[in-house]
Amino acid sequence: MRLLAGALIATLACGPAFAQTGDSLTCGSFKAEAKRDGQLTSWTVAGTTEKGALRSPPRFECLENSALLVEIAFAGGQGTLAVYFSDGSDLTYSRAQVEHRNNRWILPIQAKAHVPPALRAAFDYHCKMDMPLSPIPAGNRGDCVP
Repeated sequence: MRLLAGALIATLACGPAFAQTGDSLTCGSFKAEAKRDGQLTSWTVAGTTEKGALRSPPRFECLENSALLVEIAFAGGQGTLAVYFSDGSDLTYSRAQVEHRNNRWILPIQAKAHVPPALRAAFDYHCKMDMPLSPIPAGNRGDCVP
């Protein structure tokens, strides 16, 4: 009985930060929801609704109660990761451009300048996307994971 009471208290304590029920998640000021409509799935994030044929339901993740991550796997095989920050900015990458390793998201190093300073340490960064139009400054290479 004590174990059940402890689990209930822990769940209630996490409620405001990570209130997740089924296909919805509340993360700070964000609310994300998904629902199946026939062969299509619709998902709403920050008041904007999108719809598509997905391989699986969208995956919502709350990061430090300040960033909402939305991972989408389209039925055609492509996928995206969108990161919404509490300051109103957001980033979206093809799922092929990001990694999820050891419970951490690894973004291209070029994203670091666009992540709010308070959350930069919450991500890891890779240097795999050194492109002529978006080169990686030599000083940033030290921040990249292998």
